[in-house]
Amino acid sequence: MQTTAAVLRTTGAARPYADSRPLSLETVTLDPPGRGEVLVAIKAAGLCHSDLSVINGDRPRPLPMALGHEAAGVVEALGPGVTDLEIGDHVVMVFMPSCGHCGPCAGGRPALCEPGAAANGKGELLTGGRRIHNAAGDLNHHLGCSAFAAHAVVSRRSLVKVDRDLPFEHAALFGCAVLTGVGAVVNTAQVRAGQSVAVIGLGGVGLSSVLGALAAGAGPVVAVDISEDKLALARSLGPVQTVNAAAPDAIEQVRALTGGGVEFVFEMAGSVAALEAAWRMTRRGGTTVTAGLPPPDAALAVNVVQLVAEERTLKGSYIGTCVPSRDIPRYVALFRQGRLPVDRLLSGTIGLEGINAAFDDLADGRAVRTVIRF
Repeated sequence: MQTTAAVLRTTGAARPYADSRPLSLETVTLDPPGRGEVLVAIKAAGLCHSDLSVINGDRPRPLPMALGHEAAGVVEALGPGVTDLEIGDHVVMVFMPSCGHCGPCAGGRPALCEPGAAANGKGELLTGGRRIHNAAGDLNHHLGCSAFAAHAVVSRRSLVKVDRDLPFEHAALFGCAVLTGVGAVVNTAQVRAGQSVAVIGLGGVGLSSVLGALAAGAGPVVAVDISEDKLALARSLGPVQTVNAAAPDAIEQVRALTGGGVEFVFEMAGSVAALEAAWRMTRRGGTTVTAGLPPPDAALAVNVVQLVAEERTLKGSYIGTCVPSRDIPRYVALFRQGRLPVDRLLSGTIGLEGINAAFDDLADGRAVRTVIRF
């Protein structure tokens, strides 16, 4: 079948993207779903900094690529061997497919799936190869999803079924922002009630971490960013104290608000400087968690004596150390109970034709999560 997709052919386009238009809307051909694959009609797709980092060249990916990885839609066709979904089911896409049998998957850590990571790195589906083409040849898949498109063929292992009454623009956020941000708090760090938390970087993932910390009963919870609008949004979510990261004494302010240092600090800005600040905010015996993805050559210098003598922990978190089939339904249930107001992260909705300008808003910090509606 033919469909329309947003295709990235070169990286590093000049800003503003509304003028340079790094993403071109192209008519592409999709193969029918093969064994273990599903055709999904995309209904909503969120714009994430992980997409932006491909556009600006910070995260190298094989090009040309049909971009997009955070989405929800409706099952339209099933490939051979897919017996646990039905046509008409509503699904959320997950950007790390899990094979279910490699070492990490067998050990209960599907976010670290080795075949999934290899397929994502090559721009292929977990089931092997590419299903998107045009007259010039194959197009690469973005993280097994390629969701900035009216339709996508994906591995069954990239999908989680959700209730049909969950609005698509909310459902999409659970596939990346919520899974990563909330998961970092409850899975990676295992924050308990009454423990102090600070979150640096209040994009969709960072604000999801704030929501996760509140849902876990953490306190005090401190949100850190350079945007006063995002700090105000964080305060509106619950009992959250805020610090502007641009203040010369921002680290000292956070330490003062948490009795001399924070038990768990989450760096969600994708910046080495932010991670260094997070490390300095963390108290003796505390844990610094990062889910940010700076350029691949970025490096962090850590004082080893401090690491040892203060019994510090520095942890990475990928997709919130998630088990998608377990965690997405849990987080949706919390959303329905009013304990995880994910809808507050939605900055607005656009059509696919507005995608380039919307990435300007994301790059300039004017949006938390803009969602494309199809």
